[in-house]
Amino acid sequence: MNYKIALIRGDGIGPEVVGAAARVIEAVGRKFNHTFDFTDVLMGGCAIDETGKSYPDGTAATCRGCNAVLLGAVGGPKWGHSTDPDKRPETALLSIRKDLGLYANLRPAVLRPAMASACPLKNDKDIDLLIVRELTGGVYFGKRDRYMTEDRGEEASDLMAYSVQEIERIGRRAFELARLRSKRVTSVDKANVLETSRLWREVMHRLVGEYSDVTYEDVLVDSMAMQLVRDPGRFDVVVTENMFGDILSDEASQITGSIGLLPSASIGDGAPGLYEPIHGSAPDIAGQDKANPIATILSAAMMFRYSLDLAQEAAAVERAVDAVLAAGWRTADIAGDGVFPIGCVEMTDKILAEL
Repeated sequence: MNYKIALIRGDGIGPEVVGAAARVIEAVGRKFNHTFDFTDVLMGGCAIDETGKSYPDGTAATCRGCNAVLLGAVGGPKWGHSTDPDKRPETALLSIRKDLGLYANLRPAVLRPAMASACPLKNDKDIDLLIVRELTGGVYFGKRDRYMTEDRGEEASDLMAYSVQEIERIGRRAFELARLRSKRVTSVDKANVLETSRLWREVMHRLVGEYSDVTYEDVLVDSMAMQLVRDPGRFDVVVTENMFGDILSDEASQITGSIGLLPSASIGDGAPGLYEPIHGSAPDIAGQDKANPIATILSAAMMFRYSLDLAQEAAAVERAVDAVLAAGWRTADIAGDGVFPIGCVEMTDKILAEL
């Protein structure tokens, strides 16, 4: 089979980790008799420098012509002060998700066996959950306003809005993913306070009847934040709205030991999925061969599984990563005391050897 992959190399360490993942993708092609054609797409801070816009015209169209998109981190202090949306890298991220119809962000929080000692929790070493975050609605996309009041001075507001359709499609996605795992869904909201959460809960309860084989529960977001650090092993698929998912997925990433190991996917209905590590661009170590490529390589494994329907290939990449970690090899971000770290290139070489 032949597949077309868009590569958004991004900023900081983005080109290094995307380059590492591309090497792994090519090796998978040789091992399983596939070919992968890469198309480079400019986006983020580097795009601002070259074109004056973080999201150049035609970006979405190019990505739509591919089977999947692999994205390195974008942004950095160099571009963090502009008030012009076209000159802010995060604007590009929001825009491409919207233009490609990528409404579901999948963030697995998995404690890899060789990294158990890095888990900050004392008792729970069996962590394997998937956070399904709604991506295109809620307060991040609501109307924003600033205005003067007579008695309080300047005031700002952000509108959080959700439709039944938006909730249904993310809910169905969560239930379908749960059927591929342990058949448990936890829906997180703030229904004791927010009207959007009350609608969210009503819609989710209607969906439960269609998925009688899946165990379901509601959890308030503040309780979920506590339970994630108390007993994360009891969760399987966690579905929630945009802002809650943004916060909870970052919390979940920390209990697995390092964000340098965690991938993510943004998917929709029929559109090419967008796959990226959850870490940032780390401009302080860019170009020094210090970056950890594992999160991006595991993002490529998610791409095999969710966009290309290549589950065997995905599992092979994940086994190779686990074998290298089990052998004791570490990049600087996960090395710990007394462990000599290896660089991005050497870590990739060792994963390729295992593959």
